[in-house]
Amino acid sequence: MLVLASASPRRREILARFIDRFEVIPSRASEECNLEDPTEYALELARRKAWEVYERVGGTVIGADTVVSIDGRILGKPRSEEEAYEMLKTLSGGVHMVITGYCIVHEGKEISGAVVTEVKFRELDDELIWAYVRTGEPMDKAGAYGIQGKAGLFVEWIRGDYYNVVGFPLEIVWRLRELGFDVLSR
Repeated sequence: MLVLASASPRRREILARFIDRFEVIPSRASEECNLEDPTEYALELARRKAWEVYERVGGTVIGADTVVSIDGRILGKPRSEEEAYEMLKTLSGGVHMVITGYCIVHEGKEISGAVVTEVKFRELDDELIWAYVRTGEPMDKAGAYGIQGKAGLFVEWIRGDYYNVVGFPLEIVWRLRELGFDVLSR
């Protein structure tokens, strides 16, 4: 049994492109984390999620956590429209990192890592930022944007895995392939 330890519809959709059958069992692990390094932070949360679900149901469990980082500062999910605006203003015109930590627990062993993608935003004016914030789209996304949605317009370029920016890097699928899962059966 393959289990995705996430309620994210984006992660579910990407995994479903490669794997026919899997269960979705969201983790109950705490997302409180005091680590300041963005990569360590994302990896720690991914591990917690995967192991928490593995201990409940067994099988092969995938945990993932995505953060946006600029100048070493972690931008999580905004708690208000004002915070979403501030995050997008911070990202405007600059390069930031999208980091997804992942952990696959298979037969009681852990395969984990982190994938980093660089993203360059165009210069965004206040009117455009507020128009985007009012769509509601930024409110459940790290860094207050979803590249697969309207905010794709803000991206000047990316360097790395596009799917990582969405929240589920294809390195996870490759690791599943290495474990014997048929990833091209769809």
